[in-house]
Amino acid sequence: MKHTSVRQQLLSLVFLVSLYSSASACAAQQVVVDTGHTTEKPGAIGHNGKREFDLNRQLTIALIKALRAKGLSVTDVAAAGSPQSLQARTQASSGAALFISIHHDSMQQAWLDAGRSREFSGYALFVSVGKPQYARSLACAKNIGRGMQAIGEHPSLYHATPIAGENRPLIDSALGIHRFDDLVVLKTAEAPALLLEVGVLANPDEEPRLAAPQFADRAANAIANGILQCLPAEQ
Repeated sequence: MKHTSVRQQLLSLVFLVSLYSSASACAAQQVVVDTGHTTEKPGAIGHNGKREFDLNRQLTIALIKALRAKGLSVTDVAAAGSPQSLQARTQASSGAALFISIHHDSMQQAWLDAGRSREFSGYALFVSVGKPQYARSLACAKNIGRGMQAIGEHPSLYHATPIAGENRPLIDSALGIHRFDDLVVLKTAEAPALLLEVGVLANPDEEPRLAAPQFADRAANAIANGILQCLPAEQ
């Protein structure tokens, strides 16, 4: 009886360790994808009326599909487009490998009023240097930047412009990565985190291209490839 009891205990212990290892591996491959803005406050509006939230959602749907096709587990945040605090958006990031918030860029109104909306195009990436997970956040940002450039995209660098409200320090100008320590979704995320402005919606020449589903699919695959390269290996 004693031998049976010990054997059962050992088997139970092995089973629990196996469960824990599996859970850890899954958590290591969990990606949280946030659709920026809401239906009520949709963010930037393009020259032809395209709303940022709608383009964000189109891209996140494509990205989630691409990530799941690569075997990753994905949490879809703010999918319904209903009002949700920025802090609430990041709650799902606890234990995840990455939190990524998807946006499309605007410009300051004074810039638009001056007729300068065509001066910038391209993507922008933001990370918070002050977070403990900064190294992983930066690694993912770099891989995503390389992925975007592999499909012909380029950094806009608009947010590094030395004007009030912008002037974001560049961590990597070649890859379009900016430092933004006070950005709420980056500051409150418990996982490595980054925000991606996929393109400049305020540029009327870019709006039709950014709104095309074909572009969303290409960009999503590039982003997914970059994410896959920076995640910890499954155990």
